[in-house]
Amino acid sequence: MLQTYLETLQARMSRDDYHKLCALDSPGVHQFIVEAAELCNPDGIFICDDSPDEVARIRNMAIVSREESAALAMAGHTFHFDGPYDQGRDRAVTKFLVAKGSTLSRAINQMDQDEGLVEIRGLLRNAMKGHTMIVRFLILGPANSAFTIHCLECTDSWYVAHSVDLLYRHGYDAFRQAGRETEYFKTLHSAGRLNEDMVSLEHEKKRIYIDYLANTVYSVNTQYAGNSVGFKKLALRLAIHKAHREGWLAEHFMMMGVHGPGGRKTYFAGAFPSACGKTSTAMLPGETILADDITYVRNMGGICRAVNVESGIFGIVNDVNPGDDALIYRVLTSPGEIIFSNVLIKDAKPWWLGMGCELPKEGINYGGHWREGMTDAAGEQVLPAHQNARYTLALKALPNRDPELQNPLGVELGGIMYGGRDYRGYGPVQQGFSWEHGIVAYGAALETETTFAVVEEERKHEINMMSIQDFVSLPLGQYLKNYLEFGGRLKKAPPVFGVNYFLKDLETGEFLNDRRDKHVWVKWMELRVHDQAGAIESPTGRLPGYDDLRLLFSQVLGKDYTKEDYVKQFTIRVPENLAKLCRVETFYRENVPDAPPKLFSVINEQRERLIGAREHFGDYISPESFAEQGSPDDQARANI
Repeated sequence: MLQTYLETLQARMSRDDYHKLCALDSPGVHQFIVEAAELCNPDGIFICDDSPDEVARIRNMAIVSREESAALAMAGHTFHFDGPYDQGRDRAVTKFLVAKGSTLSRAINQMDQDEGLVEIRGLLRNAMKGHTMIVRFLILGPANSAFTIHCLECTDSWYVAHSVDLLYRHGYDAFRQAGRETEYFKTLHSAGRLNEDMVSLEHEKKRIYIDYLANTVYSVNTQYAGNSVGFKKLALRLAIHKAHREGWLAEHFMMMGVHGPGGRKTYFAGAFPSACGKTSTAMLPGETILADDITYVRNMGGICRAVNVESGIFGIVNDVNPGDDALIYRVLTSPGEIIFSNVLIKDAKPWWLGMGCELPKEGINYGGHWREGMTDAAGEQVLPAHQNARYTLALKALPNRDPELQNPLGVELGGIMYGGRDYRGYGPVQQGFSWEHGIVAYGAALETETTFAVVEEERKHEINMMSIQDFVSLPLGQYLKNYLEFGGRLKKAPPVFGVNYFLKDLETGEFLNDRRDKHVWVKWMELRVHDQAGAIESPTGRLPGYDDLRLLFSQVLGKDYTKEDYVKQFTIRVPENLAKLCRVETFYRENVPDAPPKLFSVINEQRERLIGAREHFGDYISPESFAEQGSPDDQARANI
């Protein structure tokens, strides 16, 4: 059988490529490539073995094909445009393929597996005619690790093939060493027909289908990396299903190392929907970044340990400026290998929204020639760059990358945080009373406003469980049950925190936090992990005390923190919190019939605490109305 597959492929590739494929003792890999080639009908097949010459060839071909342009002044910088209808993850056309008789939760986009395969294969038929099919072998997680997952992607996009080189660890050698029984993830992608600007022409036929039962992702008529790079959120869906079978967690987590007193470093994971502060938290100055997007978490000897699935960043460039994000801004404006997508190009430079300077009055962007004052067909102003404009770079380009990135054992998680865009309810930071309370109250109840990172109506409030709801390849109740049980099996579960950088004054509508304040919240969480900061027991969680925050604001940001600001930020808003609990409960009762009873008991307990507090203190309760527990004395504070 193996020889039959190889003979079928031989006519479509060079002798060198044929020998590279023969070196892989995997009939399943060969079968997938044969079926992809027969379906998509490329003119040739290029097998990348990750040698420097072949990686350089891919970078060069991305420019030769005009999918990227190197017409930028900074060495190593290129840019790519996705086209006006391909600027983010497209929920409407991203679907799980579900076998007959099975179903996922109603909140998850899904369709019949047989129907979906017929449709997507029909769209992929002959899609690569006139092009080369590029085969990339990758691994998720560090090499030679319990976390490692083998992956391969077949694509006709040199831009996609270049992007994965920056975002993931090379995997050709890992496939050479793998046994025939090794499980792996597969992606088949075609950008489809391209117009003269080298962007996908048939956007109305865009489809991204996940056959999680076969560990396969199909993607067609799209170039946006979140839809076309199979091992971003698409393979996360496959990993969640694998983790369910094997008893670990695949999460939409950033990870960072936070420095504390005495030279210690504490690792935190954090889940945030796109454009809600995830990357800016992971990139806080003076700390280290370990992961930006996706993390695998395992119980290793009773310890919660985690790794970065990726080795690069596909980050939102909007609002990156020298004042708020000095480190990443410096990297983005220095020589080095970076792909910019959907920015404005003028004077051989990339320009983006919120970069801290005046933008040019005209230039080239994802829609073609742009000039100030332009409007679209609906009469709306056309911005110079897209709000979801991105940069792609390898983590090794960052001076603050954490040294444990390639550790096959991962790192021990000291704490986990969940955050969204909650203008009305939760304060800036709070700690859960227990693993179960934190997971439910801050993770399962994560409520946010939709942003430009998803192709749909913006500014809609929605529940987004653990910031992973779109990607869960299980019934949501089962996923949440797995989460609750995972913590129960640990010797000591990490404390769980809720953060909210977007709280507004209910009267003026103004934000109550500066963007840099998040560094103080992170430092307080680090101290709480080690019992070096006190906390106030409130109905929604443990809150920081004023004296600890005042000291941290002075030490971390060099600014005064007033009692007035503290009270405004941490006042318990009883009506808004009760309404939030009602929305959360309604969502789960209507959409998640298998929701575990623990979810509703945690919600009910929080509701009772809020109602009891209102009877004593009213609708809006100053944090000083509650007693501080375990507060360090003045000498201890001096040692923070």
